[in-house]
Amino acid sequence: MWLQSTVWALLATAAELAHARGPFLQILNATHSVIGNDHWNVTQGFAYATKLYHKNQDLVGNAVGHYVSYSLSPTSNHPVIDILTVFPDGAASDLNWTSPTIVRRGHDFIDVSFTAIEGDFHWIIRRDLVGAYQYFVNRALPTLGEFRSLWRLDNTSFPNGHTSIKDEALPPLSDYGISTKIQDETWQRADGSYITKYDWSSFIREEKFYGVYGPDFGSWYIYPGKDEYNGDHLKQELMVHRESSTGDAVQLNMLHGTHFQSSPSDTFAVGKTWGPWLWYLNDGNKRDAAARAAREYAAWPYKWFDDAVYQSRGAVSGVLKLDDGSPASNAAIFLGDNNSNKSSLEMGSKNYYTTYADERGRFSFRDVRAGTYGLRAWSTGGRHFNVPGFYLQNDVSVVSSRYTDLGRIVWKPRYKERSEIFRVGSFDRKTIGFAHGGAPYTHGSSDLCPDNLNYTVGRSRTEDWCFAQTANGSWAVNFEMSWRESVRRANSTALLTVSLAGYSTGTSSTIFVNDAKVGNLTSGGGSTTDYNKGLQNDPGLYRSATTAGQWRQFEFELPSGSLKAGWNRLEFRVERSTRWRGFMWDAVALAWL
Repeated sequence: MWLQSTVWALLATAAELAHARGPFLQILNATHSVIGNDHWNVTQGFAYATKLYHKNQDLVGNAVGHYVSYSLSPTSNHPVIDILTVFPDGAASDLNWTSPTIVRRGHDFIDVSFTAIEGDFHWIIRRDLVGAYQYFVNRALPTLGEFRSLWRLDNTSFPNGHTSIKDEALPPLSDYGISTKIQDETWQRADGSYITKYDWSSFIREEKFYGVYGPDFGSWYIYPGKDEYNGDHLKQELMVHRESSTGDAVQLNMLHGTHFQSSPSDTFAVGKTWGPWLWYLNDGNKRDAAARAAREYAAWPYKWFDDAVYQSRGAVSGVLKLDDGSPASNAAIFLGDNNSNKSSLEMGSKNYYTTYADERGRFSFRDVRAGTYGLRAWSTGGRHFNVPGFYLQNDVSVVSSRYTDLGRIVWKPRYKERSEIFRVGSFDRKTIGFAHGGAPYTHGSSDLCPDNLNYTVGRSRTEDWCFAQTANGSWAVNFEMSWRESVRRANSTALLTVSLAGYSTGTSSTIFVNDAKVGNLTSGGGSTTDYNKGLQNDPGLYRSATTAGQWRQFEFELPSGSLKAGWNRLEFRVERSTRWRGFMWDAVALAWL
């Protein structure tokens, strides 16, 4: 009886505060408080923020509400690691809040901080803003894993989802009950089609705004300062979805996401800050949300955010050329960890910046936090610049309020395009150009690719190669070498480069050239020898990705005499496979060294 009366008291208080004046924090008891302004308010409990009132309507309803959670890295020795077996697709821990306080106050805003063991979550509430700026300051997050904030909202008020590449109704909850679950958050309908939350994924650094909406309400995330995100240009994440067990409309803010890459293992300095980003409420109008996003991007980095580290920023520029003087046209440029052996997608402890060079190889970064970085660059395909691997320059220093000119940077690739015998695809870390490559996120797309495939250099087109190989069979590249070339290259070594846009474990391939084994690609913890290449899992293929997962590249040297006059054959033979798991192709190339 006491519990029931307490709940009703909280509901009544939250409803009454819908008419409060200005931004406010009201502490109700040891575990509950209410924050908001004239336009909205939310009741924050021990873990969950519920009873979101806007226009006199509760927009959470029977859903979970707002919370912050994390999951641990598999390498973590944190004592609650075993909870991952209980929550294989969710959080190992929801943050538990105590001691809400107003830490800053201005004439038209308050900054409310909720404290947890792991850190502080802030709501900056302005007088006339329908929504709030939010940010998190780390104190003791464990080795991650996943870290996110999110809303789970009323499914009738928010029936639709929006990202930069997808805008439509979320699947109705009723569809799940009449469908067969086939894997993690994936169901098959009676007509053979699939329902999966991963179809609502996107390249997170390309998002301007995203969220869930209906005819009367919209809830949006606008995050212009993407330097706090982990990963590089090809960082993908789940953005919105329907919660399959309850029907909640889910709006995710993946601050440190892991859905489309090998398991990262990142630790964070005390004081590491994510945000501010804007959580924005409106009447469901996407044009209004886009206009608000444009205003936020124009204002970033926020001058009003009182944090010395956040405000300490400089600029960097340079010109990237190959050693023959040609420009690295449209190269992807990344500022990341200094002196690190991690791939750029795996980096996640600090701050990261992405851009692209122009046709002349010129690039620049503005508003980079002061510090020392490693600069990486790689090809994005195209006619003028298409080489494997990447360029690396460490010890790039960025000084606050200063401009750093790196001048002319010279990249010496291991081989040039002019030495290629053949190449299938472009070195861009993507499946673009291959059959079904770059298609919308759709579960099971690899089923559209053949078991066996023959590609003939000079006759076949790029689109005759499929984006993914996941079934038992043989994919072959047939190429011809003239008698004159075979004599001239009789003592030459060739280099086979296999560049993968992604790989999901469970499928192995043995590589042959003219029926002689040259290597193997299989599941494993990493490269073992030059002959056998072990790959860690990234979930891209079985989580609806068609463009990229986690990029990997392997090289196999072919001794002189491996190639012959006339027709030659490179073959990828798969004799052990798992449906929807295997290889996403970036490019395959053979060149003379």
